Amino acid sequence: MYEAVLHGIAAAYEASVREQVQTPWRLTVLPERAGPAAIAAAFGRADAVVLTRFDRSMPLGPKVRLVQVGGAGLDAVDLEAIPRRIAVCNAFGHEDGMAEYVILAILAWRHRLLEMAASFKTGSWRFSGHVGDPPHGEAAGATLGIVGLGRIGRAIAVRARALGLRVLACNRSPLPDPPVDELLPWSRLDELLPRVDFLVLACALDPTTCGLIDSRRLALLRHDAVLVNVARGPICVEADLFAALRDRRIGGAVLDVWWRYPSPDDPSPRPSAFPFHELDNVVMTPHASGWTDGLFRRRGGQIAHNLDALATGAPLINLVRPAVEG
Repeated sequence: MYEAVLHGIAAAYEASVREQVQTPWRLTVLPERAGPAAIAAAFGRADAVVLTRFDRSMPLGPKVRLVQVGGAGLDAVDLEAIPRRIAVCNAFGHEDGMAEYVILAILAWRHRLLEMAASFKTGSWRFSGHVGDPPHGEAAGATLGIVGLGRIGRAIAVRARALGLRVLACNRSPLPDPPVDELLPWSRLDELLPRVDFLVLACALDPTTCGLIDSRRLALLRHDAVLVNVARGPICVEADLFAALRDRRIGGAVLDVWWRYPSPDDPSPRPSAFPFHELDNVVMTPHASGWTDGLFRRRGGQIAHNLDALATGAPLINLVRPAVEG
């Protein structure tokens, strides 16, 4: 019997992993609030650990052969603190839900769905042709710009083009047959920005993308452009984005990712140092775009596959860094 410890957010996949794993594994759930002694004890006896954050304060025992990141992002994982004898993998399955969220955001914004529904509940017929109000918009014919054409970006592009949007994308490297109308290199991001009605951030957070969208780049967007961020909060300069929205230098934003998150000491923090919640041109959600029932099934299956592979000697999937012996 092998043991896998599922720590923090990754513990949510326990039932899905248990349902799909085929080899004899004991799954131990370790909550985010677990202290250093509990973490050291659990990681000290495990054969594999499943987690979303890792640092040098979390020692890995001599039996550990796999660090399975319970998500795609590695920005909260200190790879240098993981011994090279241990394989590191990540997991996907979030792209479908996130792509639907982005399409939902675009459709709701163009059709003014949230504003219209809230107004009508008060008894107002505003927005209706029956009282002579001007028409609302449609998504078809709009131009969507996607920053980062990985799994998420490609899933968004396919759905957006099916709805009749023109899709431009900016990516670090060329791709064969990208599902977009135009693919620009990373160096031409500034050229993409003035051309789009919606700008979706779908790139990874790393030293080169932290602060990528600052006041200079926000000024390149059209005054009615809408920014949709499903990547990571710090890809935008927090103060610059707030100022651009407050002063209506851009049309608005749909934000699912933030600069502050819950912790055991502060379970319900405001997600930013700035009052985005006071702005009427911002839609805010709590990093939930990919948190769907389909995610659990898909991601749990990938984690289970790697536990089975570790037990049987089969190849691991979604390998970030292979184990190095000696």
